[in-house]
Amino acid sequence: MNIDKQKYFKELPQSYWIASTPKTNYPTLNEDINVDVAIVGGGLAGISCAYLLKKEGLKVAVLEAGHIAKGTTGHTTAKLTSQHELIYSKLINQMGGELAQQYADANETAIHEIKRIAEDNNIDCDYTIQAAIAYTQQNEYIQKISDEVKAASSLGIKASYIEDIPFPIPIKAAIRFDNQAQFHPLKYLLALSKTIPNNDCHIFEQTRAVDIEEGDNYIITTAQGKKVTAKKVIIASHYPFYNKHGMYFTRIYPERSYIVAIRAKEKYPGGMYINTEDPARSLRHQQTENGELILVVGDSHKTGQGIDTVKHYEALIDFARDVFTVEDIPYRWSTQDCMTLDGIPYIGHYTSNTPNLYIATGFQKWGMTNSMVSAMLLRDLIVKGKSSWQDVYNPSRQTILASAKSFVVENFNVAEQLIDGKLDSPPEDIDIRPGEGKVLKINGKRAGAYMDEEGKLHIVNTTCTHMGCELNWNSAERSWDCPCHGSRFSYEGKIIEGPASQPLSMANDVNTIEKLFKDDY
Repeated sequence: MNIDKQKYFKELPQSYWIASTPKTNYPTLNEDINVDVAIVGGGLAGISCAYLLKKEGLKVAVLEAGHIAKGTTGHTTAKLTSQHELIYSKLINQMGGELAQQYADANETAIHEIKRIAEDNNIDCDYTIQAAIAYTQQNEYIQKISDEVKAASSLGIKASYIEDIPFPIPIKAAIRFDNQAQFHPLKYLLALSKTIPNNDCHIFEQTRAVDIEEGDNYIITTAQGKKVTAKKVIIASHYPFYNKHGMYFTRIYPERSYIVAIRAKEKYPGGMYINTEDPARSLRHQQTENGELILVVGDSHKTGQGIDTVKHYEALIDFARDVFTVEDIPYRWSTQDCMTLDGIPYIGHYTSNTPNLYIATGFQKWGMTNSMVSAMLLRDLIVKGKSSWQDVYNPSRQTILASAKSFVVENFNVAEQLIDGKLDSPPEDIDIRPGEGKVLKINGKRAGAYMDEEGKLHIVNTTCTHMGCELNWNSAERSWDCPCHGSRFSYEGKIIEGPASQPLSMANDVNTIEKLFKDDY
């Protein structure tokens, strides 16, 4: 297939999951309310929490800044697997067998819990049982894969060592997990969300939480100035927007990865595949009304710190053409993942001193199972006061201290990006073409400029409203991305994803740029 890349990349990326499901239209919160549990974030974790807590008789409200399921959930690869790279040998060595068992049990349970919920609610979400295979093309990983087979098997996972996969990819070794699954995440979540409103339970869209006041109850203030009073609060907003406790911005770093959905001449053989080395390459398929799609995934980098982001899509296309006879590429999209210092999510009490404030974040690249784990774990903490998985996921766990080196490296990188951005000296000119974005220096100040296809210039202040880092242009998504904590903004300055809660200030033409920088921003 000869791809006219200029034409192909002219259109903005689009997720198949979002394109194949209807838009939602839940109300915006327009009055103060009281509930038992307020949940910030309307992705798979937040909606699943609301569903399980409502079944326990609690009054819940979900506050979603945009539209539910349109964030990370709408841009996932939607694999339901307990195979999270080569994690179990590492867990046993670093945390011990008991905590490794908790992690294995939690994720294996989550795979089947989603199936049970779908069946209970008659949700057709393309749930199919698949094997998950992690393979290597390097000799150094052969022993690691062998060790992982032993570790996973010792924890009750059906794991086996194999030496071939059904693709023209020469491999050295692979590990296979049976009884894993895949599904259509939005078919599942949009249907599940319909069970929540009524009986004093709510979902509110276009309702961004911007602050939390602590006291006998929690009071969440929205961007519209409305207040939600709740006995308990769950922050399931992907990257935490609340910075008063926990120092999560020092313990999480965001990564972007890319997906191209292709149509190929060959029939996909089934299974979900991922390599163990860098750059990451992952494969799965999806049946659609228009035939089979093959999802080709990978090319991760820290948000706001990648090379020309179009090149990541191009790298995946090149890989796909080496493996398949590519006939079409109807969809492409990217996603953002929150990574933790020790590779385990933070799910539980926000801190050890906030018994009624909870968090679910840092799912790495395994958000589908870990979102369901979050819902079950937090339900048990709220209803029963304990969970059988709470120790391994505890956000205050002592084993994080073992990741001190990662802590130093990741936070040095944030400081480096902050300083480099402030010292950057962009060019003075405004030589910019339609469809192009640039960092400029205007009247001695740093600005971001994008020219749309009609020739209109959009200029924004490139200082992130979260913690003051300087934004970089993302050419593939046409967005301004923060290299420190992952906030992303449209070329018009609107928030695409947090933790920022305020948009960028903006000017529509060069004549007003001077006023933009005189404002006390």
